[in-house]
Amino acid sequence: MSSDDVRRRLHPLTALTATGSTAVITTSAASWPLSAAVALAAVGLACRAGVGRRVMAAAAAILLPLVLSLLMLHGLFFPAGRTVLASWGPARVTAEGLGFALELGARTAACVLVLLLFSFTVSVADLVAALTARRVPPQFGFVLASALTLLPAMATRLVRIRQAQEARGLVLGGGLPARLGAARLQMVPLVLGLIEDAGSRAQALDARGFGRPGPRTSYREVPDSAAQQRIRAVLLLLAAAGVTWRLVSSWPAAGAA
Repeated sequence: MSSDDVRRRLHPLTALTATGSTAVITTSAASWPLSAAVALAAVGLACRAGVGRRVMAAAAAILLPLVLSLLMLHGLFFPAGRTVLASWGPARVTAEGLGFALELGARTAACVLVLLLFSFTVSVADLVAALTARRVPPQFGFVLASALTLLPAMATRLVRIRQAQEARGLVLGGGLPARLGAARLQMVPLVLGLIEDAGSRAQALDARGFGRPGPRTSYREVPDSAAQQRIRAVLLLLAAAGVTWRLVSSWPAAGAA
């Protein structure tokens, strides 16, 4: 099944509700087996939708530094650690710290993969049209659409910047210092270009009356079914139940403290 097939079958609000509910339930459960299952399911769905490589590449760029920082912080300086595996002065590698870091990393990885799966499979135009049809403030739809299209836009602009710099003779190979220097030279035009795009986009939206009150229409019609509406309601109830269960289960611990 291709990514286009997924878009046609699933209403964008259903995908958005499923993504948010899954992230909320996974966070509330705080169980690494559930987090691992959600992460594997997200990877499987991404591969089935034809975006597996893109999702895995983006997830690796986000999660690798984050997981390493969690292992360094909690694995070496976990205050509640009792089972010491190794120590170097004030730094202690404890089993409890490693377990906490891995659990938190698995939970974060599950949420990141689910969000990336949504961002790479949803039709942004259909999502904005569905939000407009439900009288959602246009500012919210614009912010959400901008967030979903930011990574692809940055990747495309980076490729163009790299090609332009290579055409002018910039050497991007070599050792780590040379690569870091080249990355710095790429970041400057990237950030300046994004700032310029933001200003141009703001002027275009203002010229089209984006901030003016009143009803709005959309030329796109996204069909919705009663079955998917019921699914969204059930997902929201499950997310609310997960948050409630988490709050109730933490009350005895808070009272004892």
